Amino acid sequence: MSSNAPRHTALDALHRSLGATMTDFAGWDMPLRYGSERDEHLAVRTKAGLFDLSHMGEIAVTGPGAAALLNYALVGNIASVGVGRARYTMICRADGGILDDLIVYRLEEQAYLVVANASNAQVVLDALTERADGFDAVVRDDRDAYALIAVQGPESPGILKSLTDADLDGLKYYAGLPGTVAGVPALIARTGYTGEDGFELFVDPADAEKLWQALTEAGAPAGLVPCGLSCRDTLRLEAGMPLYGHELSTSLTPFDAGLGRVVKFEKEGDFVGREALTEAAALAEKNPPRVLVGLMAEGRRVPRAGYPVVVGGEVIGEVTSGAPSPTLGRPIAMAYVDAAHAAPGTAGVGVDIRGSHEPYEVVALPFYRRQK
Repeated sequence: MSSNAPRHTALDALHRSLGATMTDFAGWDMPLRYGSERDEHLAVRTKAGLFDLSHMGEIAVTGPGAAALLNYALVGNIASVGVGRARYTMICRADGGILDDLIVYRLEEQAYLVVANASNAQVVLDALTERADGFDAVVRDDRDAYALIAVQGPESPGILKSLTDADLDGLKYYAGLPGTVAGVPALIARTGYTGEDGFELFVDPADAEKLWQALTEAGAPAGLVPCGLSCRDTLRLEAGMPLYGHELSTSLTPFDAGLGRVVKFEKEGDFVGREALTEAAALAEKNPPRVLVGLMAEGRRVPRAGYPVVVGGEVIGEVTSGAPSPTLGRPIAMAYVDAAHAAPGTAGVGVDIRGSHEPYEVVALPFYRRQK
């Protein structure tokens, strides 16, 4: 088997039996859609959707020095995360460039689960392994130890409750607890990337199919449908959530990306990138970098990543993500634009779509916020 052959999740045969359109994503063969991506998107917004996210990169960090290692390796204050809680954070290079954005779960006093994007899992694993030198901690590649299934949408708590006696009501946003779902041992996390309430279930790959089928049956009366990566992208775009390789990259610091809040300078000790990020923070305050904004189309043409954002013929920014919004009924985009043109309602902003300057309205992110 060549190293270029795509990897398959434990649910691969099941996706194919459901007629999924498959695509290569970060070296994995993943379902793009099962039917209409618009229908899948709207199901998550109004009912519930089921996702296979087994391509994400799980890395275990354990031992007496695990908290100290993660505080040094990442920009967040991971030592302050309580057992059973999770935190959104980033791992940066020494020059402050973003290697990846992560979710870190503290499973036990000396045990953490770091979840990286599929495309960066190896990069993050290598960086953590290298940075672990001198710390009393073990970094372990756990990608093959987990399948990851997400159920997202307003009906997801009710669906999951019918399959577990875990205390879902007590499970806060950005928290995780061990439990049993449909007889399957799982880490039940309440995070998500869709802008809706929902849960991620980390399970043994051997149990993935059983769990998927149980969720499918329990969710059928509530309108749950299987969902692919295509609607995951439009859901996160409406929710204003960044995607690595689009809104985040090694050429940007968290301050360039408008996410400086994840950098915790107040934590004790040094961390990788501290010096560069201190400078980036000071610079951002004095001379704001380009700002990440929302753009809403006045017409029907869809902007794509890399398209220039223009005002009066001058390029003032660049689109990072764009798609038709099923919820709003018109094309939307996220873009980095010069600070002078970043205020919502700024007049005269357009996107250069193949030579034609299409009018766009600058709006505050996110485009969509669920009703609590």
